[in-house]
Amino acid sequence: MLLNQLSFTRRSQASTAAFPWKGLAIAATFSVTLGLSACTSAPSSVETGTENTPSEVSSSTAETTVADPKVYEKEGVAISGADPVAYFTEEGFVPGSAEHTYEWRGATWQFASAENRELFASNPEEYAPQYGGYCAWAVGQNTLAAIDPNAWSIVDGKLYLNANKRIQERWNKDIPGNIALAEENWPTLSQQ
Repeated sequence: MLLNQLSFTRRSQASTAAFPWKGLAIAATFSVTLGLSACTSAPSSVETGTENTPSEVSSSTAETTVADPKVYEKEGVAISGADPVAYFTEEGFVPGSAEHTYEWRGATWQFASAENRELFASNPEEYAPQYGGYCAWAVGQNTLAAIDPNAWSIVDGKLYLNANKRIQERWNKDIPGNIALAEENWPTLSQQ
């Protein structure tokens, strides 16, 4: 099919001198066709950021996968090295340690203890901050921003981090509204 389209394009080039817009239409058609064929191609491997057993990986070529949302990291370490479990158990920021780590969603998460690491590993979604650990207020503004691990809050059992204490004050003025905005923006931002 691709060879037929290329032959058609070459034959059509002679007529584009008289009608210059024809060349654009042909190029657009060719690009769309290539784009669609790329979308329907089967992936050569599945990357989810977590380890999969063979039974968890689908062999269906019709099934499409969405990449894991991005995680705020600096030099490969998630959320500035903060222990995400400690926000729930210690009610505050506790630095993690390189001695207690867990790989999840392409980043290294650090923990203050082996116990916290095991809690996180058993259910990362329960302890991981919302919006990949990016500033929750910034996500509501449709942008990504770094965080200060000291600017945090837990709302309805979920951890939210902010860029700094000043931004956290803005976040606190309308938490439900800021969460609604961030929830709307995150699906697109998470894939950038």
